[in-house]
Amino acid sequence: MLDAPQSRRPLPLVLPHVVVSLGLILGVAGFGGEARAEPPIRSAQDAACRNEARARVFATPDPGGLGPHAIGRQIYYACMKRATARPSRKARRVRRR
Repeated sequence: MLDAPQSRRPLPLVLPHVVVSLGLILGVAGFGGEARAEPPIRSAQDAACRNEARARVFATPDPGGLGPHAIGRQIYYACMKRATARPSRKARRVRRR
């Protein structure tokens, strides 16, 4: 047979480029939510209200179709409002002797 001699050239360095490209695509797709990351916790009440919102967000009914993010935000702000509200003072009785 009259085949042209084929030279065995090493494969071009495509594999590193493919790996880097795939890593960038997966990185952007996988970590795209990090742009909306939560701000740092500022107080003990803040941490407690975040935990409460996470615990209750999927158990709370959503008749308006707001979605879990909006429901969680409502739960968080209601908790923060309760936590920062001043406790009501009881009227003091004046003791007379």
